[in-house]
Amino acid sequence: MHVADVATDERWEGYLSRVAEHGVRSILAVPISLEAGARAALNVYSTEQGGFHPDAITTAETFVAQTSKALMLSVRLAQRSESAASLKTAMESRTAIDIAIGIIMAQNRCTQMEAFSILKSVSSGRNEKLRDIAASVVASIGQAEPETHFDP
Repeated sequence: MHVADVATDERWEGYLSRVAEHGVRSILAVPISLEAGARAALNVYSTEQGGFHPDAITTAETFVAQTSKALMLSVRLAQRSESAASLKTAMESRTAIDIAIGIIMAQNRCTQMEAFSILKSVSSGRNEKLRDIAASVVASIGQAEPETHFDP
């Protein structure tokens, strides 16, 4: 997106009048191609009217094309890191839930499904997370919060 003169461009009147108040006379915005769910752009501002000549625009587009690959990799790594952290949290929650189910099964002489149903019902009734209810069940028999061990 190229705005050669913020004073005469009519596309974003309110925005352009505000940037003009700060001395901006032309704008160049080049979108950066990323994967779904992530968006970015290189935005460059000039205090000169027509501040971006065709060579400058080509240079910005070339820079963005090269940079987008590195940014895509960064986005992918961040998403995988978030996913790994979520899986670890789920596994840690699962340990407490499984132990709580065992405790409920022993106390109520019921099946695993019935014990899980009891746990879900209490969670829903108290409007608390299932893992928190499970932790309190484990604590109620005098046990410390269960630890989950992962092999590296």
